Amino acid sequence: MSLNGRKIRFGLWYDFRNPAQWRQPADRLYAETLDQIAWAENHGFDDVWLSEHHFIEDGYLPSILPIAAAIGARTKRIRIASGVLLMPFHNPVRIAEDIAVVDIISGGRLELGVGVGFKHEEFAGFGVSFKERGARTNQSLEIIRRLLGGETVTFKSEFFDFNNIQLTPAPIQKPHPPIWLGGFTPPALRRAARYGDGFTVPGATREVFDQYVAELKKLNRPTDNIRFASAVWCLLVSNDPEKTFAEAADHIIYQANNYSTWLSAAGLSPLSEQLKDREDLRKSGLLQVLTPDAAVKMIRDFAENVPITHFYSWTLPPGLPPRWAEPHLELFASKVIPAFR
Repeated sequence: MSLNGRKIRFGLWYDFRNPAQWRQPADRLYAETLDQIAWAENHGFDDVWLSEHHFIEDGYLPSILPIAAAIGARTKRIRIASGVLLMPFHNPVRIAEDIAVVDIISGGRLELGVGVGFKHEEFAGFGVSFKERGARTNQSLEIIRRLLGGETVTFKSEFFDFNNIQLTPAPIQKPHPPIWLGGFTPPALRRAARYGDGFTVPGATREVFDQYVAELKKLNRPTDNIRFASAVWCLLVSNDPEKTFAEAADHIIYQANNYSTWLSAAGLSPLSEQLKDREDLRKSGLLQVLTPDAAVKMIRDFAENVPITHFYSWTLPPGLPPRWAEPHLELFASKVIPAFR
């Protein structure tokens, strides 16, 4: 079933974390996750989203585009999105070259999602000023869009000095692979409207959607066929929700507390208060374990409030092996996705 004729694409979301207390061999974790993505594209999933962080003890994925290339080589149809590539830490010309190569490997299936970053340790590690993150990202996006679009680019600023650069080989997608941006702040909304081809943020509200549309209108950009992606933070589908909740809970507490610590240190709103136990987790609503029918209702209610075109959720709680998620993905594929087709 589509909503007022609007089809929803369903995506997986991975970060490849490998916490010490549940450590798996890294090569096995990566190989089994790639196997899972290859399975998913044959069972109705449309997209895979990847996110990036640096210097995290548990090996949080630091390098998105190599994984995107591996997915592209293993699959035929599923689209591959860098849910959040942290632009201030990258040279925009090199990123543009990598994007073009991955787009070719995947046969034109790469989508570039970009963020400005918020962890102070990452900026210190790369020697980039936290205060420069917005300007660096805006300038990088301008350079990348122009290069991917076939322009010869000369660009001089306080950050960059590029002379007569032309991208070769060119990406498959024209005028360029789609660019996703997101965020809740006014600068983030303006950046998304100016440089992006779609808006993505977990837990979006109707207010954020309306603000994004307003920013598009200010720039005289089209507001029909808006691409808007959002998520329930962690949604698992199960025929035995209590059992699955118990299995996933400690892993999601780990995930949520990490993110809340990072966000608070950056002066941003945490996901929740620090979760002390499973009862705290249950009250927070950050882990939803639902039967297929309840999951369909939740997604339908969410999509009727916020006109999403793409839905995603954390696929694998950090520390659990990919095979743990298989029965939940099978239920999602066989019982939830068909309700929206």
